[in-house]
Amino acid sequence: MTLSRRSFFRLAGASAAGTLLASPLKNLLARKAVGQSIQATGFGSLIPDPQGLLDLPAGFSYQAFSSMGDIMSDGNRVPGDHDGMAAFPGLEGNTILVRNHELSPDEVSKFGVAAADSQKYDPLCLGGTTTLIVAPNGELLKDYSSLAGTCRNCAGGATPWGSWISCEEDISTPAGNHRFNPKNVSKKHGYNFEVPADSELVNPVPLVAMGRFYHEGIAVDPKTGIVYQTEDREDSLFYRFIPQEPGNLAAGGVLEALKIKDLPQAKTFANFPVGKPMVVEWVRIEDVDPEEDTVRREGLAKGAAQFTRGEGIIYRDNEVYFSCTNGGSKKYGQIWRYVPGGSAAEGGKLELFLESDDPLLLENPDNLTLSPFGDLIVCEDGGGKQFLVGVTPQGKLYHLAQNALNSSEFAGVCFSPDGRILFVNIQYPGITFAIQGPWSNKQ
Repeated sequence: MTLSRRSFFRLAGASAAGTLLASPLKNLLARKAVGQSIQATGFGSLIPDPQGLLDLPAGFSYQAFSSMGDIMSDGNRVPGDHDGMAAFPGLEGNTILVRNHELSPDEVSKFGVAAADSQKYDPLCLGGTTTLIVAPNGELLKDYSSLAGTCRNCAGGATPWGSWISCEEDISTPAGNHRFNPKNVSKKHGYNFEVPADSELVNPVPLVAMGRFYHEGIAVDPKTGIVYQTEDREDSLFYRFIPQEPGNLAAGGVLEALKIKDLPQAKTFANFPVGKPMVVEWVRIEDVDPEEDTVRREGLAKGAAQFTRGEGIIYRDNEVYFSCTNGGSKKYGQIWRYVPGGSAAEGGKLELFLESDDPLLLENPDNLTLSPFGDLIVCEDGGGKQFLVGVTPQGKLYHLAQNALNSSEFAGVCFSPDGRILFVNIQYPGITFAIQGPWSNKQ
């Protein structure tokens, strides 16, 4: 069963899905200078898949299911553009997956998240989430629509109280400032929506106080209930939302953007040293629900730091890690580390944790997760071949899987609550995989 809002603080420090971690994230990478990307053995070389879907190391296997167009348990077709995803504990050892679909209104050929118009946030929009129930052996037991009528649900994040926050990466309005199709929406978009893991189709309520911008992902500090948020823009900001009632995001709160204390309006895209902590403070965003795309502009005017395409984000052991897909002097990607202060009033510290200098080892990191054996597992969203990349505690990188089907990105990487199954999506045509293997054999 999922956790109640009232009880989640008692489990502060545990993952939302209950996975036990092998080592604290602060020991994940050795300090190293940019230009020294090092290859690790990992689980060994990838073996070409006879089915042409997913190349994996020897001894590993996968099950592919819930592909775009398949008929779900509720009678609807599986929507396309599988994206962010999280795993939660279910009954009888099952895993509950809540999965995003990054669909814009004009992508009718990919099937939308089906529901009656009265159950959709915006009847003209196709995005949302589906929920999957997976058995301990990796077999799909059930799948169904769980959030409908939203726009370009890219990533999000799990909460410690057992829900998924689905993020819209779009700021569509009926007035026409839509990223893809200027007139095909009936409501304002650019919000987060909450989907309890154990619910069926939810009443879609936008979490307006968390801001209206190009949302990407979120991570919750279980000790305080503070929610950290990324924004997928070339000049994005890094945000935190301090809820009025921890565990009840719909009750409102305060939205703030990160500012490097001694470098107002810092552009972090390049020329930042790896491993140098910088003291930060937070500036308040007053207009959280603007008509135009001005949230990040307000933050910048108040001195907030800019990041290039903030995407995947995780919280573990009082540290927040988030990827910037196009960051770095060579634009192969960065991973940043933020350590909160002792209280909300204390700004905390930020440092550049990893900057890729070699696209053959890591190219354009996107969604990421922490494995039960202590390695960071990162989805690539670059050009050409797409890999799942592991990062060892010593800062070495290895390939865990390759998309053998096409050049579409990996997304939604997460482990089952018991750590035995790694789930991940190929975004197009939309396939979910359950990967099993000898996780203890990593070299």
